[in-house]
Amino acid sequence: MFEGKHYVYEVYKTRSFSKAADNLYISQPSLSATIKKIENQIGTPLFDRSTNPIQLTECGQKYLSYIENLMDMEHEFENYLNDVNTLRTGHLSIGGSNLFAAYILPPLLSKFMSKYPHIGIKLVESNTYALEQQLSSGNLDIVIDNYAFDGRIYEKQLFCQEQLLLAVPASFTSNQKAAGYQLTADDIKHNNLSDTSAPINKTANFVSLKVFNQDPFLLLRTGNDTRKRSELLLKDAGISPKIILKLDQQVTAYHVASYGMGITFVTDTLIKNVPDNSNLLYYRLNPEYAQRNIYFYYKRNHYLTRAMENFLLDL
Repeated sequence: MFEGKHYVYEVYKTRSFSKAADNLYISQPSLSATIKKIENQIGTPLFDRSTNPIQLTECGQKYLSYIENLMDMEHEFENYLNDVNTLRTGHLSIGGSNLFAAYILPPLLSKFMSKYPHIGIKLVESNTYALEQQLSSGNLDIVIDNYAFDGRIYEKQLFCQEQLLLAVPASFTSNQKAAGYQLTADDIKHNNLSDTSAPINKTANFVSLKVFNQDPFLLLRTGNDTRKRSELLLKDAGISPKIILKLDQQVTAYHVASYGMGITFVTDTLIKNVPDNSNLLYYRLNPEYAQRNIYFYYKRNHYLTRAMENFLLDL
């Protein structure tokens, strides 16, 4: 019914079939036939052809008001698409665990927001399980995590590689047995731990956890990759240390360890982003279990918005 609206509108503007046909670059008979087809669909004439210049009928006036409304909406939608394509509108919802939400995402989002100030940003901090659920349901566009999400469901883009380290209170006497393996926070901040074949400035690549078998340990609760790898490292060393606390966040475990309460597993990602702490000493661990990748995940076969695309491209 409104497919030929621009033909009707041109006749209305020019008050002439011949002038309208010229403006539309079609023949007058073709234009007249198109208008007649629309009038037949409606069941009543749109133009009073007995007047000179031709005028709209009462039905034609109503039809024209709807045409103008449709044209206004089309124009608004064209403006919206232009804004979307130029990132003058849109939104980006992204999630991460406490560590990533506190230290990794803020500088990335700040850079993105300064470049695209009109994009609305939503930042969600939660555990891996809850983040994956929100990503699956569409409540989040992107999630950053070091856990291996199902590749059949999610696409991923590598952000960086990180190392799991052993953080031991400096007051523990067991450190004396592992003096040749010790790393300071400064070692970690200013050197690449990915190359495990070349120790930073130590006599060996990674320490044996058996050295710390009698010391208390702090582990994260189940449901994340750090806990999973911690258990693999302990099993590989053949030890079952005393676990005095199970915590939810790696940052919390780090702070508790710094007060001398126990040994914990932390990442170089964390150590590179917190102030130096002389209360802790660090040790490399077996890279088979300690080395992992951090990815940005988004749902496979899900529409990739311009905001998502540009955020990932800017990483």
